[in-house]
Amino acid sequence: MKVAALDLGTNSFLCLVAEVEAGQITQIYEDQMEVVRLGQDVNRTKKLHPEALERARACLERFSKIIRQHKPERILAMATSAARDVSNASELFAIGHDLGIPIEIIPGGQEAEITFKGATSQISKDQKNRVVIDVGGGSTEYILGSDHQVKISESVNIGCVRLTEEMISDQPTSFQEMKILEQRIDEKIRKITSQIQGMSIHEVIAVAGTPSALAAIELGGFSVEKVDGHRISTQRLRDWTLRLAAMSVAEKIKDLKMEQGRADVILVGALILWRSLEALHCKELIVSTKGVRFGVALELAER
Repeated sequence: MKVAALDLGTNSFLCLVAEVEAGQITQIYEDQMEVVRLGQDVNRTKKLHPEALERARACLERFSKIIRQHKPERILAMATSAARDVSNASELFAIGHDLGIPIEIIPGGQEAEITFKGATSQISKDQKNRVVIDVGGGSTEYILGSDHQVKISESVNIGCVRLTEEMISDQPTSFQEMKILEQRIDEKIRKITSQIQGMSIHEVIAVAGTPSALAAIELGGFSVEKVDGHRISTQRLRDWTLRLAAMSVAEKIKDLKMEQGRADVILVGALILWRSLEALHCKELIVSTKGVRFGVALELAER
């Protein structure tokens, strides 16, 4: 079955057109990503900003053209943290309706399960405990499971856009602000990381824009083949956090070849990953370019 699965995140929109057979993604026709920043000012206003809705429409118009070319049997877009937190989500639904893209809001718990399913979709079934961490713009998901089954999951209201807007006043960022931010993250993740810590963890898999962007910098450019499976140690994440804290947004764009919509929030994303690995007592993470959209594709084929 050919499906179009979209992940409408707080920072990025992703569109996957793929073939799904017997619970497996067997062919990928399109896999597109655009930084939209749907979560602009959401933490403060609890509404989707008019400018963010304009960007969302422009992006979904481009995605709808791609989808029409491939004529999938089923289409579904799932919206995450930003859309859960606002009073005017109906305006986003209306855009989807106009363009023939059905949109659903994923509850935090279900997002965790869909993310885990997507991140482990290409891994053979086994009994290894894997932790998937998905640093989004508005929330971060922690999921522990094995044999493609979720055992523990939690959606925590910390994300790279949310915390950047709320807690970062300038970039480069002061030591004092970094310590306050670090304490906030540690406090927020303590409950879920303590739960997971008691289990035997074989691997930590990190999905979404933050780990992929860091991997691309380390590898000298982005390609799915290289980034997918790249390993980043806890020590390297600490080093990245210190380096990024000392840089302006303009320097991140120029020196690290980072895109505009990622450069201003990458510091917080890296800090969340570092503090998460420290809390889990894990030495490294494995970067995955898969995530919610892959889980949505599998979910859609099962319906």
